[in-house]
Amino acid sequence: MAQIQAGQSIAVHVPATSANLGPGFDVLGLALGVYDTLVVHTLASPGVSVEVTGEGADTLPTDESHLIARTILERWEELGFEPAGLRIEATNNIPHGRGMGSSAAAMVSALAAANALLPAASQVGLDEVFQAASRWEGHPDNVAPAVYGGLTLSWSTEAGFGTVQGKLHQDIVPVIAIPDVELSTATARGLLPATVPHAVAAANGGRVGLLIHALAHDPSVLLVGTEDFLHQGFRAPAMEPSAALIARLRAAGHAAVVSGAGPTVLVLCAGQAQAQEAAAAVSAFAASHGETTWRVRIESVPPTGVRVEVL
Repeated sequence: MAQIQAGQSIAVHVPATSANLGPGFDVLGLALGVYDTLVVHTLASPGVSVEVTGEGADTLPTDESHLIARTILERWEELGFEPAGLRIEATNNIPHGRGMGSSAAAMVSALAAANALLPAASQVGLDEVFQAASRWEGHPDNVAPAVYGGLTLSWSTEAGFGTVQGKLHQDIVPVIAIPDVELSTATARGLLPATVPHAVAAANGGRVGLLIHALAHDPSVLLVGTEDFLHQGFRAPAMEPSAALIARLRAAGHAAVVSGAGPTVLVLCAGQAQAQEAAAAVSAFAASHGETTWRVRIESVPPTGVRVEVL
């Protein structure tokens, strides 16, 4: 087997993501300006050590069983390379179990790192990183904006995965409200029915088309465009505070949805003034519903995704 060169050091920066955006279930994704950073050093001696700062610092493993370390090693083995030792420093700013793409970010950063540490002749471009991450993650909706940034529309076929970047109106500003509770994607998916009536699917498809138009050309119709028929109602019992917050915000005219599988709430706003209003509305809700603590952030949508730098 070919060897991975020891003595290399790289840094990988990858954004958080929000999937679905309401009706775009398993299709739409949006990059958010919250980043995890990964620093990877290859060593001459065998073994793996991981240092975690931030989210998960007290709970994540610090050896080769860590998801990022395991993914790097398995990717090298898949490509026919004998791994070097690894020292990994993970700075996690993306909350875990909140519907902001933390697992997709970990997968993308690991595969981007594994690629960047290969011999130059064996390295591939972002498109293959996207394909590999989508295979390993199982679906592309969070992977695509983590790799490419911006707004993405993704799909799966028997031949692999595809994605395109959608146009995003300059006035779109995301606001995120992150509760102090977690919800696993598996739990959230387990609440979904196996089938829905034809009329429900048709209504949801219409909202997806309107949402894409709203995001690209006319933010004034974001509220109607973000109406979902496929997943949020079924998942509401697992995240009652989030469902209540979304109902309050939408009643006030804000385009609020579940971020990914939840329980984070995403509000798509038209301009900074509306974003400030939405953030204030979240704070007012939190003050009157003290059982849940919320972190509120007005965010940006980075136009590019994962970035690797040689140190």
